[in-house]
Amino acid sequence: MPKTEQNTPMNAIDRLGLRVSAMIQGPIAQLNRRVTLFQLDTDPDYAWQAILELLQETDGLSLERHEDGTVTVSWDAPTDGDARIEDEEEGLMRVEVNETPAIAPF
Repeated sequence: MPKTEQNTPMNAIDRLGLRVSAMIQGPIAQLNRRVTLFQLDTDPDYAWQAILELLQETDGLSLERHEDGTVTVSWDAPTDGDARIEDEEEGLMRVEVNETPAIAPF
């Protein structure tokens, strides 16, 4: 009998991580190379702190904490030497230098 995937509920850190990722990948955030994040009432403090620590450890990101509890994440435009993965064929990845508009470095 084949194994079936079980739907496991997402924990608070995973949910918050998805929300933050969506905010960072938004078109306005990408154009401005910055986004202001905020903690919802439903976000536990431990999840908020875990996500901020993860962002703080990510190379190429700057975090600015504000008095109201929000955090602005910003990043620089990629340089000509930055590599991007363009496509994946048969399990092998090809890496090329791309000079397209700036995207987040994560």
